[in-house]
Amino acid sequence: MFTNKDVMDLRKRTGVGMMDCKKALAETDGDMEKAIEYLREKGIAKAAKKADRIAAEGIVDSYIHMNGSVGVLIEVNCETDFVARGDQFKNLVHDIALQIAASKPEYISADEVPAERVEQEKQIMAAQIKNDPKNANKPDKVINMMIEGKIGKFYEEICLLDQKFVKDPGKTIQNIITEAIAAIGEKITVRRFVRYEMGEGLEKRQDNFAEEINAQMQAMKK
Repeated sequence: MFTNKDVMDLRKRTGVGMMDCKKALAETDGDMEKAIEYLREKGIAKAAKKADRIAAEGIVDSYIHMNGSVGVLIEVNCETDFVARGDQFKNLVHDIALQIAASKPEYISADEVPAERVEQEKQIMAAQIKNDPKNANKPDKVINMMIEGKIGKFYEEICLLDQKFVKDPGKTIQNIITEAIAAIGEKITVRRFVRYEMGEGLEKRQDNFAEEINAQMQAMKK
């Protein structure tokens, strides 16, 4: 097994994202050195080494669902204008925009999720676990481990980089970006995005025709 401290230590040593560090430790039974080797073999650590480079070029792309009900604007950065104009980079950006339209992420990465939001989710998860009769006699240590597992799923739902790629659920968005970095040889980062959905946030009118007719009749009697 491994702890959150192990995950953070691996992250500091490799520069790799939290979810990839967790997966590496899980695949290597918590062995730190084997986890580092695992990340190197997958090309993830190699991509992380480019993290300190400056990525100031790139493109802004858009995706509109065919019926016009959902739209996405996204900015993805790379290091050179040459790469930004290439089909491989453009296809990557378009795929990420499609992902956002389909899966509704709220944040780019787990680092962006406010601590209070995470704590609130943990409290809800703890209550759900403890209210399940099957967990009545489980110690707090076990419950905390269950919560950590659920938090990983929580990040997968709301964080773009941790989501399963809609075109290939065997990969995450971070995976496809990492593969692109290895192939292109430049740092690639998702800087920002916005997702629009028709009618989102608006109060939909609920017409009750019987009440409306009754109100009109009462007005006519006056």
